[in-house]
Amino acid sequence: MQNGVKTMKINITETVLIDANQSLIATRMPFEDFAEVLGLIDEAGYHSVECWGGATFDSCLRYLNEDPWERLRKIKSKIKKTKLQMLLRGQNLLGYKHYPDDVVRKFVDHSIKNGIDIIRIFDALNDFRNIEVAMDQTLKSGGHAQGAICFTLSPIHNIENYVSLGKQLEEMGADSVCIKDMSGIMGPQEAYDLITALKQTIKLPVVLHTHSTTGMGPITYFKAVEAGCDVIDCAISAFAGGTSQPATESMHFALKQSGYETGLKENILKEINDFFKPVKEKFVQTGVLEPYVLGSDTDALVYQVPGGMLSNLIAQLKQQNALDKLPEVLQEIPQVRKELGYPPLVTPMSQIVGVQATTNVLLGERYKSISKEVKSYLKGEYGKSPGELDAELVKKVLGDEPPITHRFADTLEPEFEKAKEKIGSLAKNDEDVLSYIAFPQIAEKFFMDREESAALKVSYSITKI
Repeated sequence: MQNGVKTMKINITETVLIDANQSLIATRMPFEDFAEVLGLIDEAGYHSVECWGGATFDSCLRYLNEDPWERLRKIKSKIKKTKLQMLLRGQNLLGYKHYPDDVVRKFVDHSIKNGIDIIRIFDALNDFRNIEVAMDQTLKSGGHAQGAICFTLSPIHNIENYVSLGKQLEEMGADSVCIKDMSGIMGPQEAYDLITALKQTIKLPVVLHTHSTTGMGPITYFKAVEAGCDVIDCAISAFAGGTSQPATESMHFALKQSGYETGLKENILKEINDFFKPVKEKFVQTGVLEPYVLGSDTDALVYQVPGGMLSNLIAQLKQQNALDKLPEVLQEIPQVRKELGYPPLVTPMSQIVGVQATTNVLLGERYKSISKEVKSYLKGEYGKSPGELDAELVKKVLGDEPPITHRFADTLEPEFEKAKEKIGSLAKNDEDVLSYIAFPQIAEKFFMDREESAALKVSYSITKI
């Protein structure tokens, strides 16, 4: 109680192990960098810890030489009381294309068996035909199915549309609904109005996820909480701000001062932040953490680029010695997005739009080269586009071929057993097979390097004897 008024509870999810890491340093944080702080994170009083899914899978195999499944098991062995949460791209799982239903069900089941409690499931186009299998399996496997709505600004998106999507998720059996504002473009009044409308329409807990990219994140969260939002995503302050989430400690402090209870322990939050300060400094010194992503960029209200996409876009342009082209690419992105029917810029659509925009700029001619992903999107393989597609572009890609209107996954043959046979003894378990299906070449190289490393250890042991 505060001044005779009943204290309201607001839950906070910590994102430092995945989205903050993804947004600021392109998911380059190895397990060893945070292993020692996991026990403290478990004691802090968080509602949940987002620690897996999204880009971590790809990054573990491609850059960190880690088995993503082993990483999850290690996290689970240290965080035993707090719920572990992951991000799943519906029928895309953690990759960039649609997978057959057998693979989706297997992946979800093994994610829960290896330690995940809450699965936040979204589709880049808000085409819920593409999340129904993942949601169904999450519930069957005993997990918490959090249906997500990708928030974006466009001439065709409005509150009524989003509330209708929330109702659909409730009817699909979701345990909670998340509004996913991946670009930090939701204003405080939009948050208040949308959360209010959702709370009046559905009976499920409502979660808000945003970023500090435009500088509005903390204000947006505060207004969302005033409207009855149940959970917000934050990052410990060393990895907060910029393209990451608002700071956990700052939101806790502001909410507590206003009579809300977060359940977080301030002394432990300080210890967690003190731990991550030198970790951040290491990434600053090595150049992995670009100062560009730490500031506020109100231009993002126009180009709507998510944090993880921006850090990767900068990295890719640097590799091609074309970082000076970033302003042009950011101007081209909204135009490509319009021509593709205003898809929300979230994986894989953010990559699809971003790569095409970059290609248009670097080649000096729009659509001189069209990616296979854009072609697949225009064919309808990713689902129904939110708005009208550019007729000339469709004609250029499809000719007279009609696009598909059914759920694309219905056309896909079961894949798990075939992949298991193909990868053979390189895969030590079903999780390895799932890694191989998601990223065939990268996973196969990882498995071969693992075998070679194991053989060297055996050889070294024999030599010592």
